[in-house]
Amino acid sequence: MAKICYYEMLDVERTVTADDLKKSYRKKAMLYHPDRNPGDAEAEAKFKEISEAYDILKDDQKRAAYDRFGHAAFENGGMGGGGRGGGFDSSFSDIFEDLFGMSGGRGRQNSGPRRGADLRYNLTITLEDAYSGKEEKITIPTSVSCTECDGSGAAHGSKPQSCGGCGGVGKVRTQQGFFTVERTCPRCQGQGKVISHPCEKCHGTGSKQKNKSLSVKIPAGVEDGTRIRLQNEGESGPQNGPKGDLYIFISIEYHPIFQRDGSTIFCNVPIAMTTAALGAEIDIPTINGGKTKTKISAGTQTGKQYRLHGKGMPILHSQQFGDMIIQTTVETPVNMTKKQKELLRAFADECGDEVSPESSGFFGKVKELWEDLT
Repeated sequence: MAKICYYEMLDVERTVTADDLKKSYRKKAMLYHPDRNPGDAEAEAKFKEISEAYDILKDDQKRAAYDRFGHAAFENGGMGGGGRGGGFDSSFSDIFEDLFGMSGGRGRQNSGPRRGADLRYNLTITLEDAYSGKEEKITIPTSVSCTECDGSGAAHGSKPQSCGGCGGVGKVRTQQGFFTVERTCPRCQGQGKVISHPCEKCHGTGSKQKNKSLSVKIPAGVEDGTRIRLQNEGESGPQNGPKGDLYIFISIEYHPIFQRDGSTIFCNVPIAMTTAALGAEIDIPTINGGKTKTKISAGTQTGKQYRLHGKGMPILHSQQFGDMIIQTTVETPVNMTKKQKELLRAFADECGDEVSPESSGFFGKVKELWEDLT
């Protein structure tokens, strides 16, 4: 498959300036970045393509070669390779430097404190809590900086020293024929520093286990599966490394009366046969703990729905509310007294086809079918 022109990928002309090229790349990278499109393989592939294009065009020598020879200038190792091997890594670090303000980007970090692990907490709430929102107190086991050594991992009066195995860069290189192989320093595990006298409290890790209490604000309108991120509330990184994040995953308990679909609340309401036949105004419970009067029209059948506007769930981060839908189920009388049965039989004797048009029509069709068969 022929490659798309790098200029077309970035939506720029061949005369584009370096500043305009970077602006266009930033815009595209923000659109297709994997963090903004989790699980989207197509977006990830697009991100790699535009990163490769930018890596070539931002370099004056590579751009000149591309303008003259096209993609062929970088095939078979030409110009140090513009393909996926080198271009993507360079541009991947650029996007963090240019878009997120990280000096050097993640791709250029060779040493330094490692970031702490992210944590997950599963929180179950009621449907009423999801309606009104709430502030929940949670306790999580996590690692925090050691107070004895201030998170350095070194005993009092000492400090971490530059690793002699890698010269403090966190990586070592070995020569294998024509190739140079770079790997994480096995002595300092990529930290660039070693601890000769570890702290007795944390044994050189710079952190210790502790239960931490947090207050989590649950916004009104959250749905089952909603994820809430608490930045820097995860585990502390080794040797004063930055903290990870805490992710709260919301699940909502089963409700015996209400069912939810997005911002819409459904409620199945049983009504007496007489209420369905004659019509009435009845009280319907609502999710906010109150009730609302609803007019049931005469002749209501099982399955008929009534929509109550604004009585559903709040829409997340909005002042609007969804609707509540009532679906009726007409109940047949049970455990009737002798007198009730007599009255019901008298009522049945008085009924004509016009009282129960659907059943009369159905059995009329059945009768015609039987006559045709005979």
